Order: sequence, then structure tokens, then C-alpha cells
Amino acid sequence: MLSELPEVTELHSVPDAYVPLMGFKLNGVSIGLLYAKLPLWIIPEDLDISQDSILQNADEQTVRSLNGCRVTDQIFRLVPNIQSFRTTLRRIRFWAKKRGVYCNVSGFLGGINWALLVARICQLYPNALPNMLVSRFFRVYTQWHWPNPILLCSIDDEGSSSLDNVSASTLRIMTGEFQRGKDLCAAMEAKEADQWDTLFEPFEFFEAYKNYLQINISASNVEDLKKW
Repeated sequence: MLSELPEVTELHSVPDAYVPLMGFKLNGVSIGLLYAKLPLWIIPEDLDISQDSILQNADEQTVRSLNGCRVTDQIFRLVPNIQSFRTTLRRIRFWAKKRGVYCNVSGFLGGINWALLVARICQLYPNALPNMLVSRFFRVYTQWHWPNPILLCSIDDEGSSSLDNVSASTLRIMTGEFQRGKDLCAAMEAKEADQWDTLFEPFEFFEAYKNYLQINISASNVEDLKKW
């Protein structure tokens, strides 16, 4: 069991989450393990979750869990160059975390959301190298007319949005960061300066605002505190 492994810490389950998962740290790396319940006696090792039949008779939580993996697999099939996509996505995710706009539960974007945005840029510029894809990422999404959808392929139905948590205020913050990224990349393309370090500078949250709200959380035991 995971709890018996010395490498595993902060093990906890979130069964009532929108997507049920088990969270823990493995050698200090945070991991979210999704849970899916299938009406099968035996799960074959070569189970293909890309087949729509896998969703038959599945409850909503299981569908959401499976769709996370299904969407990831589909993205890899739709991008023209997987290596360029991966490299660009790593840079954009690093940038988003540094700039404080990487958190789905806080109204920004999570991992799959950033992957979808990067994948669309890879489709628009199939021959571009990662440095250029990063620049085009900021240029395109600075000019994007939100809430127009970002589609990687045609869909048969209305589908569903992966950005339900985004609000008007968090969208304004993200578009401001897109504009900042666009300006810095434009300066680099014009060879005015090497701005890569500046692009990835952390957002100084506690220097950006005049007022702050502090919430203190306490629990009667360690296990309850971990759930927070």
C-alpha cells in the first residue's frame, strides 16, 4: 500500500472532488492519482480508453476521470510535432506557475487547459521551433476574442468547457500576463534585449496589492489538517 512506502508523504483522498483523486507526494513530487470505476470483472493490461464504448454505463465522476486521460492522448494525436509541443508546454507551464496564473481551483488555468492552448499554437505554426511557439502563444492569446472556443478538431456536439472556473477578474489578470509576455517576446525578436529571465520572473504577489485577506486554518489532528 502507498501509506507503507517511506517515499510517500501527505497521502490523502478527495472522494467528493469534481474529479475524484488520491493526492500524495512521492520523493517530494506532488502527484494526483485519478480514480475511475469500470463495470468489468478484470481490467486488461491493454485496455484502450480512447474507445467511446468505455464510457457506457459509467457514472459522471468516472467519465470525468477517464476524459482527462482521453483528452491528453487525443492532444498527442492532433499536434504536428510532439517534441516541440512538450518543450513549449513545459516553458508555458513554468511561466504560468512563476506568474501566479497556474491554479484551476483559484479561477485560472490548470495543466490540461494550458496543454490545450499550447496545442492550438502548435497546430497554427506546425514548423516553428519552441522559442517561436512561445512568442506566438502570447501573440495569439493577447488578441483572442474570449470567450470564443479554442478547438483542436471538429466536434459532433456542443461539448463542454474546461474553463468553468475562470471569472472576469481572473481572465483580466491572465490577459494582462499574456500582454506582458507578448511585449517581452517582441523585444527579443527585435533584438533589443534578451528578456527570457525577465519573462520567467516570479510575480511578487505581496508587493502587488495594498490590502490582503489572511485565513488561518487549524485542525484537531494531523490527518484532518492534511485534507486541507
